[in-house]
Amino acid sequence: MKRAIRTWILGVGLAFLLTDIAGVTMPQLSFIADAQAVVGRPATPGSVAGVARRTTRRVIRRSTVYVSTLPAACVKTTVNGIVIWRCGGTYYQSYGGRYVVVYID
Repeated sequence: MKRAIRTWILGVGLAFLLTDIAGVTMPQLSFIADAQAVVGRPATPGSVAGVARRTTRRVIRRSTVYVSTLPAACVKTTVNGIVIWRCGGTYYQSYGGRYVVVYID
């Protein structure tokens, strides 16, 4: 009995392997239904929360330039809810006790 089961399993596995190699597609068996994105949920592309989050990421980009103190005459401002400092034509964001130069696109 065990030998018959083992032979059957090997035969089924070999059949699937050969059909895959020959380019014949077998129907996919799955117990999980396809995922459907619902507009309005935070993780979906069309949601307001997702758009706001992606817009914020696109608007402010950090550079690799860090300074320990801000230059004189800096003005505190907010861009998309993120506090930054405008010093002339350069923008800074507080980061770990220092300030990093950021670019606003």
